[in-house]
Amino acid sequence: MGLFDWKHWLVLLAVVVLVFGTRRLKNVGADLGEAIKGFRRSIAEEETPEPPVQAVRQVVAAELDQGHSR
Repeated sequence: MGLFDWKHWLVLLAVVVLVFGTRRLKNVGADLGEAIKGFRRSIAEEETPEPPVQAVRQVVAAELDQGHSR
């Protein structure tokens, strides 16, 4: 019988449910899920590099020149 015996985890789970209650545990689970989703979104946003300012200025200048030539 080691520390990771299923009986120990079952007793630990019962104590946690008794102390915190199922409603609070449900809220903690939902909050944890939202935090993980937010973390994944922020990682995905960081992976897409933003265009350099100079390139954006050139595109805007080209669009303005096309607008004036019409």
